[in-house]
Amino acid sequence: MVGRSGHDPGEDAGSPTFSPSAELPPLSPADLGVLRQVGARWQIPDTVRALPVDPQAGEIRSSAVGGAHRAAMLFLPDAPGQLTATPVVERPDTAQGRVAGGLRRLLLGRPLTSASILRERMSKIVALPVLASDLLSSVAYGPEAMLAVLVLAGSGALGLSLPIAAALVVLMVAVGTSYRQTVRAYPHGAGSYLVASDSLGPRAGLAAAAGLVLDYVLTVSVSVSAGVAAITSALPSLAAYRVPFALAVIGVLLIGNLRGIRVAGNAFAVPTYVFLVAVLGLIAVGFVRAATGGFTVVAPPPTPAVEGLGLLVVLRAFASGATSMTGVEAVSNAVPVFRPTAWRNARTVLTWMISILILLFVGLTLLFHLNGLVPRADQTLLSQLARLTFPTGPWYAIIQAATALVLLLAANTAFNDLPRLLYFMARDGYVPRRFLHLGDRLALSNGLIALAVAAAAILVAFGGDTHSLIPLYAVGVFLAFTLSQTGMVNHWRHHRDPGWRRRASINGVGAVLSAVVLVTAAVTKFVEGAWAVVLAVPLLIYLFRRVRRHYDHVQQALGLHPDHPAGVEPAEDAPPAVVPQQVRHLFLVPVARLNQAALRTLAYVGSLGQPALALHVSPERTEADHFREQWNTWGDHIPLETILSPHRVIIQPLAGYASALGLTHPDLTITVVVPDVVVDHPWQRMLHYRTEQRLRRALRRHPGIVVTSLPTHLTR
Repeated sequence: MVGRSGHDPGEDAGSPTFSPSAELPPLSPADLGVLRQVGARWQIPDTVRALPVDPQAGEIRSSAVGGAHRAAMLFLPDAPGQLTATPVVERPDTAQGRVAGGLRRLLLGRPLTSASILRERMSKIVALPVLASDLLSSVAYGPEAMLAVLVLAGSGALGLSLPIAAALVVLMVAVGTSYRQTVRAYPHGAGSYLVASDSLGPRAGLAAAAGLVLDYVLTVSVSVSAGVAAITSALPSLAAYRVPFALAVIGVLLIGNLRGIRVAGNAFAVPTYVFLVAVLGLIAVGFVRAATGGFTVVAPPPTPAVEGLGLLVVLRAFASGATSMTGVEAVSNAVPVFRPTAWRNARTVLTWMISILILLFVGLTLLFHLNGLVPRADQTLLSQLARLTFPTGPWYAIIQAATALVLLLAANTAFNDLPRLLYFMARDGYVPRRFLHLGDRLALSNGLIALAVAAAAILVAFGGDTHSLIPLYAVGVFLAFTLSQTGMVNHWRHHRDPGWRRRASINGVGAVLSAVVLVTAAVTKFVEGAWAVVLAVPLLIYLFRRVRRHYDHVQQALGLHPDHPAGVEPAEDAPPAVVPQQVRHLFLVPVARLNQAALRTLAYVGSLGQPALALHVSPERTEADHFREQWNTWGDHIPLETILSPHRVIIQPLAGYASALGLTHPDLTITVVVPDVVVDHPWQRMLHYRTEQRLRRALRRHPGIVVTSLPTHLTR
């Protein structure tokens, strides 16, 4: 049984999955064949390979530091034709760059080498709190979301919380067991996106990916807002500052994750364990108190019904309580971050997560029921239970602090998983390829930043209100759950290994239950905000496919194509020749005045031995005649063309002339070489006319035209 990426499930697929080389994939055998064919036609004179320098000379590999006489190694020789850059040469060489680099090192730490990626993986003890923080912390608001729907039918309907909780436990077991099988069958990660793409087709994979993208962004927004709500429940005076505080938390999480997987895991693991101990202690003491009273159920305060109790209310409560399961996907997405054997350790952690979730969810739901607690606007249910269980002493404050901290850090699960999902999608060409990039600390930095920005925008838009965000929550994640489990059913049907019917049945149950939650959440919460997710999923799928079409077009335009043998004329739509003897040059040099910068540029172009033409744009004929006299005084070594611009426009006439040459002579490669004055300070750039940059913008859409510059540095 081999997964989509070609890895056998028995191997540790972690190391090759997230590779710094992913941004530069190797050529296919077909491309290598074309490359060999094209290279055979190249005709290069021997003078091209007769270099005037030694590329690995000692003077190149080392240099004086800061004007001192001691030499610092810039490059280390590895093999003929290969050098390794040292940290000395990787540092910025400007004052602004050094300041930015120092700040970067202060916030993120020193850069890690590519070889360090294997050391960045996590043990099970660290991975459990890092990947389970979202799943486990959701018990702080999942049971409350369920009761908040039931209480709409009056306090008498709260008794239905127990059978609904039992149904949710069945769902947790089914989905958790299903994902254990997913981890085993797909040990290289990517979860629902990969499973659905592999077994149901690309569109199903994109639908699962869209659901997960929305889920992870909302995970950050909901978790952080819920954490802030826990703080404001204990300290109501801080309620006015919940949005700024939430944004600050997102910033801290971003910086922590940019520091690397291992560092973030070690930093964020302790609060989750503190939360587990605190809530387990709360449940234990709560049941001891209930036992001393004979498990007598306290009647909830009378609450008038605003809706009739019916199947729709029950289904809405079931869907709201199912938000406690967000985060189950985390392990299947993050298999590569585990130490070897990655898939086996991931399954173990997933089993721990589901077991602890059921224990916390059932324990808290029973205690809410036994103590007759109902949702309140000014205080969370967990806060009410903690106050009731620990009326004196520091324990209430400890539980609230632990709950707030773990809710704030629950967003870290999304920071672990969404960048990896975007990595796999970028590898398939559905999102920008910059999401393949590993940052200084071997973290998927662009994905982390994109998540932080999107979550912050949603949090600000909803004013940091948890109850407004939760209706958006279940649709995306259960869409991914449904597609993933349905894909696993197809996976077992196609492979038919021993025991495949039992495995397919388990995944089938998970798919059906997930689909029930998906449809219920989409229908019952549509007017509360779920409509935004229902519309966002197809919109994201459309955007993913547009990105893929663009990359396919780029591949078609820039990919290696079979060349044409000598004597055979290419077709009209064939790509341009890529052999040097078929390239014809024309150099254009814009000259405003004859000074050192212009003369150096003209000398450079003249040394190339290729046809060259100088261009001068003049506002009036008198100035043009004076410039031509100066040109003739210089010696008229290069042909000059003057262009009169009656309206004193400079860039457009230059660009128009170069474009006209390119259109009338498509066989020419036109290189515009602009004299450029290099200044010392950024503010001095405003004092000079940035001809090269403006010409580059004007000519970027014209094929066959190259814009470059020859710098002249000012001397002190």
